[in-house]
Amino acid sequence: MMNTNNTLSQILEALRGSNERDWLYSRLHVPAQCEQSKPRADRIVLSQALNMLLFHDLCERVPDARRYADEKHAVGEKVLMDHGALRTVAVTMQYLPSGRQAFSRLLEPLGYEEVGQYPLGKLRMCGYVYRHRDLPAQLSQFFVSELYPEQFSHTFQRLVSDLVDASTDPLSGHSQQLLNNLIDQGSVTLEESSLLLQNLLQCFQRQHDHPPLTTYRQLQEESAEMAWIATEGNAFNHATDRVNDLDLVAESQRLKGRPMKPFIEEGKHAHIRQTAYRATPVLRQFKDGNSLIEREVPGSFFEFIERGKLSQEQNKEGDAILDLRFDSANAQGIFKMTSREHSAQG
Repeated sequence: MMNTNNTLSQILEALRGSNERDWLYSRLHVPAQCEQSKPRADRIVLSQALNMLLFHDLCERVPDARRYADEKHAVGEKVLMDHGALRTVAVTMQYLPSGRQAFSRLLEPLGYEEVGQYPLGKLRMCGYVYRHRDLPAQLSQFFVSELYPEQFSHTFQRLVSDLVDASTDPLSGHSQQLLNNLIDQGSVTLEESSLLLQNLLQCFQRQHDHPPLTTYRQLQEESAEMAWIATEGNAFNHATDRVNDLDLVAESQRLKGRPMKPFIEEGKHAHIRQTAYRATPVLRQFKDGNSLIEREVPGSFFEFIERGKLSQEQNKEGDAILDLRFDSANAQGIFKMTSREHSAQG
């Protein structure tokens, strides 16, 4: 039975109502350390709440992810969020910090630290991993990728700059102060938690205007990833369930008719195996002269990961430590899920 009086539960109810709170609690693994009942929220609780809310947002945009979570619940299982991914563009803008800096300023006060860099050379990007200091294996990691326009054509660089230069900075001064208070005091009140999380969620959206359709098509010619950023911005590109038997999960999802990646990515530099749904098609608006028109484009998706152990490393109990690393080749394979030819529209 869920404890609706604990701090995390109260925050989720304030932001999403009791029904969605109950849905999230029954579908997602919640670390025992988040079951505290206190008048203030620490960085562990705030981080878990943010990840649960981002998962909820992704499920609104990827219906198959919600169906998958419901099916796990029906057999008494829960999704264990391994990581969430988002895309940024490393370019100087008028208001919004460049690339991952827009998110490191949020994640670090919540207890996250950058622990790895994964070059994505084929995509002219790099992935930066943020892992929680307090509960590294239990709180979902963030895979924040940066795209580097200077590695593309001059036309591409100009189009990117024109599109994102005036991006707004959604982080309010009040939220920045609350993040500073979290660093200094170690916690914030429940009311402050709700206000802060509501604002942080706004940071995981598109901060620039609707892209012109001609711009989108030109960007797509050089980078499917930048075209994706043009319509989706900094939304969760995907969320990931950590599973014990990836082959079994992948086969069961194929039998259900889900739009699965045709094969599993095998890590060469980490003990990980990954696969995913293809991206969900979504309708997005584009500028076309003085009008707005809609077109179907690749949206976000849901991923599955199986992690092995680091055989040479043990914790204080003598148990092998879970390999929480990523693999650049795997990541580039997974990124293809949002290209037009790999999206769920075929």
